[in-house]
Amino acid sequence: MSEIQTPLDAFLKWERETPNKIFLKQPVKGKQITYTFLEAGIEARKIASYLVSLNLPKRSHIALLSKNCAHWLMSDLAIMMANHVSIPIYPTLNDASIKQILEHSESKAIIIGKLDNFKSQKEGIPNIQKISIDLYGVNEGKLWEDIINKGEALTEIQTINIDDLHTIIYTSGTTGSPKGVMHTIRNFSESISVFNGAVKIQDNPSFFSYLPLAHVAERMAIGTMGFYKGAEFSFPESLETFAKDLERCQPHSFFAVPRIWTKFQEKILEKFPQKKLSFLLNIPILNSLIKKKLKQKLGLARAQYCFSGAAPLASSLMEWYKTIGITIYQAYGMTEDCILSHCNLPGANKIGTVGKTWPNTKIKLSEEGEIRIKNPCMFKGYYKAPDITANVFDDEGYFKTGDKGEYDHDGFLTITGRAKDEFKTDKGKYISPSPIELELSKNTDIEQICVVGTGIPQPIALITLSELGRAKSKEDLSKGLTETVNQLNPSLEKHEKIEKVVIMKEDWNVDNGLTTPTLKVKRNSIEKIHQQFYKSWFEMDDKVIFE
Repeated sequence: MSEIQTPLDAFLKWERETPNKIFLKQPVKGKQITYTFLEAGIEARKIASYLVSLNLPKRSHIALLSKNCAHWLMSDLAIMMANHVSIPIYPTLNDASIKQILEHSESKAIIIGKLDNFKSQKEGIPNIQKISIDLYGVNEGKLWEDIINKGEALTEIQTINIDDLHTIIYTSGTTGSPKGVMHTIRNFSESISVFNGAVKIQDNPSFFSYLPLAHVAERMAIGTMGFYKGAEFSFPESLETFAKDLERCQPHSFFAVPRIWTKFQEKILEKFPQKKLSFLLNIPILNSLIKKKLKQKLGLARAQYCFSGAAPLASSLMEWYKTIGITIYQAYGMTEDCILSHCNLPGANKIGTVGKTWPNTKIKLSEEGEIRIKNPCMFKGYYKAPDITANVFDDEGYFKTGDKGEYDHDGFLTITGRAKDEFKTDKGKYISPSPIELELSKNTDIEQICVVGTGIPQPIALITLSELGRAKSKEDLSKGLTETVNQLNPSLEKHEKIEKVVIMKEDWNVDNGLTTPTLKVKRNSIEKIHQQFYKSWFEMDDKVIFE
């Protein structure tokens, strides 16, 4: 990879060497549209040529609003070819949030791709140059298809300065307004270089891209890594076809967030209740057949690596996956450090931890246990926010993550909580909710958890139900949740013991603003809605309360 300096160099190498190999597979209405490296290269060059023809200022900011699809990656390539800077936007954001990012980033143009409800987002786009894609039912500004049919391909791709700004990634943010994290091209290539040295993914793998490419983890570990490895990308057509699309793809590497791993487990347990599954796995002749069948059905039969990130994954869930032959490697990284922080890997995988530090990464813990990091691909600051940038680095240039952690004697890091998530009960004692939430998540009736307790004597757990939980009677649910709390409480400090479990009426999701696009619970938003009820819930007689 020495001659490959940039993600664009990597793509051009595969286009040159394997022009007729399938690069992108896009499902539309049940059919697969495919693009070879050569075909994708031609489309990207034509879009790049159109961007150049707009005579925008050098290194302009070009926004990209789309779900993961073939055109997201072609747009990314086109923006690089035109020597501009990409501004990816989460496809689930509302019009006000889209407007805020477009205005703050000073985007001069936007590519609008595959979206679930563009009508509701349209008002958020100011009067800037627009390219839209008719294939996905969007007709705004200039049509992608018209550019491809009538336009000329860019003949000369400018030499890119590796230290130029490559992208501004707006954090999904569990608190406050999103911040624009600035990364150079070198940051991306450095991160991939280290990742590629440690994770031995074959050339020309199959990748399945479904977590938002606007998020750094998917952009790096799947999107950019795919450019370097000459991957064949597949995408889900919709939520309804997700399982079928993943099963058809059978990717060689798979990245998921805890909510996805929980959902997969839920689906398996619907068909094979735990007693039945355990019985079948205990029969030697059936054991390997059952594992093979489950992995095939999940779409993970070929997966050399299964990663989990974005939030802590319960050890019990990882152990459960091991029983069906799937090893999950938990990783830890942030938008700011270009995800180069910690990771479990084959031969060095300790369940319950986020692994050891990557090569070239320096870590220290502050007196309060905050994780601080320095690496060769650290972000160049928050866009137009020098004061905030200055505040997140300490005197030695280490980035203050806001996460707390502990190392064991083998050098594996365990995340013990997030400093900002800590709350104080009216007894004046601080509580870190994350470890408690992880323990509660062992109960498969629970989908999401937020342990709270500001202004009441003991913490309470707000939860949403999984499909398994919803199928149960109130009596059975109450019994199971009470048992879980009774098993957990003796291991907690007196001030940490859970007093009540409150079952929420509605799910927490992106649409109602209660999770981030990567499905992390937005604690502040949940507290804002429910804090007024904490005292009355606490005073109720029942241990389990149905909101």
